[in-house]
Formats: sequence, structure tokens, C-alpha cells
Amino acid sequence: MKKLLASLSASALPVLAFAQTTTATDAFTLLRVLQNVVDAVIPFVIGLAVLVFIYGVFNFVTSAGDEEARAGAKQLIIWGIIGIFVMVSVWGLVNILSRTFNLTGVNAGPGGSSVIPVSTPRPPTGAPGTPGGN
Repeated sequence: MKKLLASLSASALPVLAFAQTTTATDAFTLLRVLQNVVDAVIPFVIGLAVLVFIYGVFNFVTSAGDEEARAGAKQLIIWGIIGIFVMVSVWGLVNILSRTFNLTGVNAGPGGSSVIPVSTPRPPTGAPGTPGGN
């Protein structure tokens, strides 16, 4: 289990390198970088916590006669729930901060709007059907 966690955490390191590409000159840039890193890492960690929870439930059900194995499965279930709660809380906190400081925009992650407004072209002045035309 420790090897699995170590390999999964090592696979998240390249994502954290994205934070080094932007120099944080003010608090807003730092919060934007933090939001981008969290938006990239949190879904993987939440998925890992859900897998730990499901693995614990599976072990709890399959070890009906062994009390020691059931106790270990209970610990996995508890740690899975704690992991899900902590990661969702961190994700929510970062999204609250980014919306409080109006950091959502074109480069926003899943919590922000990434839609670029498009204006509709207007007909030139003097064209038929417009106020200066025929």
C-alpha cells in the first residue's frame, strides 16, 4: 500500500512543476497559480481517497470472520472518508478565495468560467435595413 501511495504521489510531481512557470508578483497571481495547481491535483487525490474507501469496504465485507482484518478495513474506510472530506474542503476553499478576489476568467479551471465572450458583428452603417441606410 505504501508503494502505491508513493508512486501516485510521485506521479503528481510534474503537475506541481506548472507552478514554477509563473512568477508570482502579487497575491492575485499567487492565488491564480494555487488555483491552477489545486484544480489539476485534487481530482486525482479525491479519486484515490474514493478507491481507498471502496477497498476498505470490500475488505470489510470479505473478512467477515476475522476481527483483525475487519479492524484494518475499518481504518481504511475511516481514512478514505477523511481524505475525501479534506480534499473537497481544500478545493472549496480555493474556489471561494478565487471567486472572492474575482480570479475567474479565461484561464480558470473547472470552478471558473473559461468561456470567452464573442460579440456578434454589426452591419456597416448605411447598409440596407439599418438606421442610415435605405
